[in-house]
Amino acid sequence: MRYAGFLLAFMLARTAVGQGVDLAFLQTRAEATGFAETTRYDEVMAFLEVLEASSQRIQVTRFGYTTEGRALPLVIYGNIVNTTADGVRAATAPLRVLILANIHGGEVAGKEATLRLLRALAAGVHAAWADSLVLLVVPIYNADGNERISLYNRPLQNGPVGGMGQRANAQGYDLNRDFMKVDAPETRALLRVMRNYDPHVFIDLHTTDGTYHAYPLTYAPSLHPSTPEPLVNYLRRRWLPAVNDTIWTKYRWKLFYYGNLPRPDSDRPPGWYTFDHRPRFGTNYVGLRGMMGVLSEAYAYATFEERIEATYAFLEAMLSFAAAHASEIRRLVDRVRQTAPVGQPVALRARIAKAPEPALVLLGAVDSLRHPYTGELMLHRRQEVFPEMLPLYDRFVPAETVAIPQGYLVPAGLDRVRDLLEAHGIPCMPVEAGRTLEVERFRIDSVAVAAQPYQGHRGQEVYGAYERQMLTTMAGSCLVTIEGRTGRIAALLLEPRSDDGVVAWGLLKDRLRPGRYYPIVRVPVQ
Repeated sequence: MRYAGFLLAFMLARTAVGQGVDLAFLQTRAEATGFAETTRYDEVMAFLEVLEASSQRIQVTRFGYTTEGRALPLVIYGNIVNTTADGVRAATAPLRVLILANIHGGEVAGKEATLRLLRALAAGVHAAWADSLVLLVVPIYNADGNERISLYNRPLQNGPVGGMGQRANAQGYDLNRDFMKVDAPETRALLRVMRNYDPHVFIDLHTTDGTYHAYPLTYAPSLHPSTPEPLVNYLRRRWLPAVNDTIWTKYRWKLFYYGNLPRPDSDRPPGWYTFDHRPRFGTNYVGLRGMMGVLSEAYAYATFEERIEATYAFLEAMLSFAAAHASEIRRLVDRVRQTAPVGQPVALRARIAKAPEPALVLLGAVDSLRHPYTGELMLHRRQEVFPEMLPLYDRFVPAETVAIPQGYLVPAGLDRVRDLLEAHGIPCMPVEAGRTLEVERFRIDSVAVAAQPYQGHRGQEVYGAYERQMLTTMAGSCLVTIEGRTGRIAALLLEPRSDDGVVAWGLLKDRLRPGRYYPIVRVPVQ
């Protein structure tokens, strides 16, 4: 009966919006059920419809479709007259911020927090943000995964007890491992948003389990060591410390860098370890495209309500800082993007590295609970703190590098590579046949194939060396142009030794043999 009452109030809100409805009556399913359940796709879409009708600053468009054909909503907030990509880029507000929620269908706090934030904005809260920000909000990215509700998804997570969606999309792909190989229609659509709307900042909302700690939320900047240094430095030295101060002043919560202790069977020394540098992860990917990328990880063993509250507080603090420093952030991002990284080193492989100083990490503890409807084990965060000074492994350094060339020559017949370049927005211009170019060709000595498939692919690693040669271009070839926005991504896609490119994902498996040349060649800097 409680949820039926919510639906009635929701329908009244939809019909009364033009009469000055009080948006306090508009609730998510999470709120209406006392945080026992999470909001479903159709409810998200109806919720957004009410917000759009209630505020001239909120407009809802669609940017693509899921595997099962659900339209993906993009909510645009700001002083926007024309919601086309051209119209948004022409807006007077200097800074565009892309917020992504629910990339994993069981990590639903971000979805609920963004709906709550949009409702507040529709009601006029933080109205001054519209003078300096345009928000591009994707509240339910993995919509198919969100709908596959089960009480058994996300084991050990502290609710919602009415179930949550699955991690993967309907194809079985982890969308936060898909940013380089682009197997999913959701990824293809999101990359189109990045190309067309050209955001300066990307905030990706998750929920983490793992090590027991005392933080309501942890975070990470882009971690690939070839991310432009000014972007990472600004986040580490200015933006994230300011958010920490805001959260402490307002809530008396401590936030910290995302991490885990080593597993008991690990050979790693003691320390607080971040996750991965590869651009298959969204926040790492966008950093290489010249955006400021921030990962948010609410703590899985806090209650569902607490996770939503922490994510909302983090978003509010991040955006308040962004609004106050919008022009400064925009200038920094634009300056990074204006320079093509030709000749600069790019890390093909990386290793985790220790911060200059150890850090005081707030570890925690949990109680064991039984799920009220399944009897399965859940974990609940205790209000205990165990400070420990630990080495902080929160960054990566290059383990193998190569200088980014003037361009890459892609021969005809590599249709999957051409399609990937187009999906990433990487220019590949047709080259006249019969031209003679000095190039670098990678001669393959050996090929190693992964023992097991991962995310639908059996990866490869090639060994060999580059040789300088003169090459006559063949019909149908195209030349990849190295640009400020996409040049690093192009190199990491196309270099044969890259740990996250077309070779690493096994996309050229029929073209790689010892003694042969890798089919894509480098055009060196003259």
